[in-house]
Amino acid sequence: MNNLFDSTDTAKIIERLHKLTPESQRLWGKMEVGQMVAHCNASLETAMGLTAPKMLPFYLRAIGFFLKKGIVSSDPMPKNMGTDKSYMMEDDRNLEVEVAKVLKHIIAFSEGGPAKCTQRPQIFFGSLTPMEWATMQWKHFDHHLRQFGV
Repeated sequence: MNNLFDSTDTAKIIERLHKLTPESQRLWGKMEVGQMVAHCNASLETAMGLTAPKMLPFYLRAIGFFLKKGIVSSDPMPKNMGTDKSYMMEDDRNLEVEVAKVLKHIIAFSEGGPAKCTQRPQIFFGSLTPMEWATMQWKHFDHHLRQFGV
């Protein structure tokens, strides 16, 4: 299964990030390209323990527990999934700046391996192993890169 601990999988995500331009148009959803990269970076920062968004209410985490299996499977993420407000980027974002930030974090996460993962539960899915974090992050990047046609 693809994941950000695998150097080949990581290199392919990085290659696709480099194909984005300020003119890249979304195929679905609401975010502009710079916002999307910032959104992906915010998720990766959570996986690395650099940020700790507030946990969702128990009833939502109970739903997340049952959906977790799908999010760490080899199936692609469905289009137009909801996101927590802490990951919504509503202000304008400079693509070049956001790509530079996310590349730094992707490389640190990939090279750091399991030691780079937070021990905190994910706000919706709950506890994740390092491999589940790495798989989920790869799928998240893949989902949004497909959203912008790369």
